[in-house]
Amino acid sequence: MSPTILESGLYRFFFFSSDRAEPPHVHVARERKLAKFWLVPVRLVSNLGFGAHEVHRLAGLVEQHEAELLKAWHEYFGIGGGNGRGKTGSRH
Repeated sequence: MSPTILESGLYRFFFFSSDRAEPPHVHVARERKLAKFWLVPVRLVSNLGFGAHEVHRLAGLVEQHEAELLKAWHEYFGIGGGNGRGKTGSRH
């Protein structure tokens, strides 16, 4: 399962339900391209197919929505009082 946390333009921001053991992060996909960013602090972890300019744009979007993404992470994984099911589907 990979709940969508945010959609911004052509980009889908999500995490996998199996990501619990890792530090808070988000995956970003567009078509067949995929990047992964740590959330605290925002930092690129991996990139499959995005060019440098687009990675820079994605990092800006992750920074812009960092609080929302962290909140969704903690709610989904039941950290800080969440129910472990989370909210999904924010659109921008």
